[in-house]
Amino acid sequence: MILSDKEILKAIENKEIVIEPFDPNCLGTNSYDVHLGKYLATYKNRVLDARAHNEIESFEIPDEGFVLQSGMLYLGVTEEYTETHNSVPFLEGKSSVGRLGIDIHATAGKGDVGFCNTWTLEISCTHPVRVYKGMPIGQLIYFMVHGDIQTYYNKKQNAKYNERTIRPVESMMWKNKF
Repeated sequence: MILSDKEILKAIENKEIVIEPFDPNCLGTNSYDVHLGKYLATYKNRVLDARAHNEIESFEIPDEGFVLQSGMLYLGVTEEYTETHNSVPFLEGKSSVGRLGIDIHATAGKGDVGFCNTWTLEISCTHPVRVYKGMPIGQLIYFMVHGDIQTYYNKKQNAKYNERTIRPVESMMWKNKF
């Protein structure tokens, strides 16, 4: 079941959902709009290794915007810090962003109950397009969880993305044992 606008507001009031900064104008019928933060990042190496720590270089989006190039992966970040304590957050791109040929996530559209952070975006585009810090980039949709939670994400010993940040975070795949 997807939370409606009234249920999202009730969850915010009860601190089951935290959105900072919160703007009531960004609340949709059953979602909340999030915005592109001021930082983007790219990987330093052209060839990435799933077993290695692939470092990134982050940079601030200038006021005149930044042109994303096709064939490149950019890591972005949401302006909004979120916490979700009793529902599953899903991040989807806004249709207006998709109509510009921008994808905001390759695979990681679902958060976990207990995720408390900004969202790192896996941005790619079909052709060059200029983006701006603060532009609407996606929307969070909240799904109710049935049953009790054994371990919340922010309490997991092996959670790789718990450190609060305002910058994009590179893949931590290298921390897995395989």
